[in-house]
Amino acid sequence: MAADLERKILVVDDEPDIVEILSYNLQKEGYNVKTANDGKQAVGVAKEFHPELIILDIMMPVMDGVEACRQIKENPELSDAHVIFLTARAEEYSEVAAFDVGADDYIVKPVKPRALMKRIESIFKRKNKSSSKKKDVINIDKFSIDKSSYTLYIDGEAKTLPKKEFELLYFLAESPNKVFNRDDLLRNIWGTDVYVLARTVDVHIRRVREKIGEGYIKTVKGVGYKFEI
Repeated sequence: MAADLERKILVVDDEPDIVEILSYNLQKEGYNVKTANDGKQAVGVAKEFHPELIILDIMMPVMDGVEACRQIKENPELSDAHVIFLTARAEEYSEVAAFDVGADDYIVKPVKPRALMKRIESIFKRKNKSSSKKKDVINIDKFSIDKSSYTLYIDGEAKTLPKKEFELLYFLAESPNKVFNRDDLLRNIWGTDVYVLARTVDVHIRRVREKIGEGYIKTVKGVGYKFEI
């Protein structure tokens, strides 16, 4: 079944052949596609196009994909855009850096168009499922965690967290004092169809702690993490 034409996808890569192949396959599936050839151009196109999903290379001229993703995610109008990194970089530190700036998936080239289409479908299915659920605000201690706007309030002061950090905090705070292991968090925050290193959970936990203060997200040694009240 063809995708909804309102689904906007931005393809960013400095290899013309990759851009052509991806654009052809995405348009064939019914997606509305725009392209960019470097990170700086991607930021500009994203501001105008407002894509729901961005397929992004890492190694590009002018501005690399990680920095481009960071700038895009810092824009409140674009922070909800999903990002799939599609790159020749297979090193662990590149993957960790990608997820740190808000990636939903990380795929190492060479690209397999049919497999990529399935990954994209899966992301949009999760988004639809999430959108169908009631939007809630969790009020706990000095925190108000508003999932409808992806905004965290600490003593009434608004703070914006990267998408995955917010979702991790919301998930833990939704079940205070309950311990979740890394597999629980990976499955519920990143999904079962995305390969993510367990270390990525630890990195995100550390970053959330830096922003909300120590003493709330506790480590249960040998088990996992919990939001303690």
